[in-house]
Amino acid sequence: MRASGSSRPDGRGPANRRGGAYSATVPLYRLADDLPEIRDAVLVASFDGWVDAAEAASRAVGLVAGGGRKIATFDPDAVFDYRSRRPVLDVQDGRLSELTWPELCIHHTRAGRRDLLIFSGAEPDLRWQELAADAVELVKRLGVVQWVSLGAVPGAVAHTRSVPVMVTASHDGLLAPGDRAGPVGLLRVPSAALSVLEMAVTAAGTPAVGFYAQVPPYASIGYAAASIALIDRLARHLDVTLGIEELVEDERQQRTRYDAAVAGDARLRETVARLESAGDIDAEQLPSGDELAREIERFLRRQGEGGETP
Repeated sequence: MRASGSSRPDGRGPANRRGGAYSATVPLYRLADDLPEIRDAVLVASFDGWVDAAEAASRAVGLVAGGGRKIATFDPDAVFDYRSRRPVLDVQDGRLSELTWPELCIHHTRAGRRDLLIFSGAEPDLRWQELAADAVELVKRLGVVQWVSLGAVPGAVAHTRSVPVMVTASHDGLLAPGDRAGPVGLLRVPSAALSVLEMAVTAAGTPAVGFYAQVPPYASIGYAAASIALIDRLARHLDVTLGIEELVEDERQQRTRYDAAVAGDARLRETVARLESAGDIDAEQLPSGDELAREIERFLRRQGEGGETP
């Protein structure tokens, strides 16, 4: 960490500082020139990566954003380490044809009369504290009245059961009837960038809630059930209608494939039975998530080689 007030290599002023005796850093974001009218917006945030098991949360926010208009972008060269999150290269007929770069942006959409701002994309690698300051600034400029984080985490749950959703809230009185913040007691985990931004926003006065779906440790082919659970919770919290039609058939097909894999593998069958029977099962007694995912993948690969579809 540089000493306070030290200059950045790009010559744009002090690192991780806003205001004070030194010049403010240049914002990492750019707003669209012609913003739509936005009133009492709720910002829904989810980044792929650390808190996005089976890509369930990023798929949920992608569906909510729909064809919404992009109103803010973030400088990818400033927030991504391309060695760890490389752009995708297309090679067409022996010719380098296209690069797709990681992106972090905000879309505007509406659900009924509710303005929604969807803050999504790849989890940033760099400059989290500056991003947090930018998030505070954007929330104020766009008139955001509440922040909602969506995430998905591995849990000791089976695909045969309903999806548990952990709920957080920055203070009492924010949650819909029936929702309770948890878990009770101290939970200490490595933080995602999403949580860093949420805490900065709440410290600046904007209330926030979070919904985190739990995903089976063997969910290697996606988990639409968790995406559906997150959208349902978000819709109930906001008292709006959000469509899940695109996910319903995927959820059915995935469940069929997981059922087939479990039926065809004794180890998986035993693990799922234990997950079903014990909500407080000791994770150390289970095979690792990677091991279980490999079991699923091996089974599905064998099915494919045999010309069958699970």
